[in-house]
Amino acid sequence: MTKIPQTPAHATTGRVLHGAGLYDVLAFLFTRGRERSLRERMIELAGLDAGDAILDIGCGTGTLAIAAKRKVGSAGAVFGIDASPAMVAKATRKSASAGVDVTFTNAVVEALPFPDARFDSVLSTLMLHHLPRRVRRQCFAEIRRVLKPRGRLLVVDFGRPQNRHGILAHFHRHGHVDFADVRAMLTDAGFAATDAGPVRFSSLQFVRASAP
Repeated sequence: MTKIPQTPAHATTGRVLHGAGLYDVLAFLFTRGRERSLRERMIELAGLDAGDAILDIGCGTGTLAIAAKRKVGSAGAVFGIDASPAMVAKATRKSASAGVDVTFTNAVVEALPFPDARFDSVLSTLMLHHLPRRVRRQCFAEIRRVLKPRGRLLVVDFGRPQNRHGILAHFHRHGHVDFADVRAMLTDAGFAATDAGPVRFSSLQFVRASAP
């Protein structure tokens, strides 16, 4: 397994979730048991190809990164980063238990520990709403740096919330993402936004973009 430099969680000014033990339970409740369907939808939106090199930022407990590795196959490579050491530890255990080779590391989006033009695709799912606006700009600049020419970015996050009660309130309590602002930031970072719209799951929205 590739060794990546570890970054202290306190190096980020975004909100860091450390509750790895409850994360998968909350995901199950949020999706009403349809987590696999949501994961498959995000993999579909990402348009991953066999042999691709993939980076999942804010990977949580690694479920999406593991699915991405299965999609890109043995010729591909998948890396996941998270600012929480607890999330990274659980993701590493989960991938080992599944027999899927994914490299997880403790790092922050403000300073991705990868060389320029390393990845074919970057995934940012349900993470952006934890970042202050200034850090979102830093995040997109770093993603642009590590993407190959014509590399692809998928952003999935909460749009304007439809429900402030129950389990959805837990996920929305940190706010939602203004996707018009996200597209403007992507343009400023040198991306071309290719398409955007609803994920068709709760209030989740997506935007896809490509590097020149």
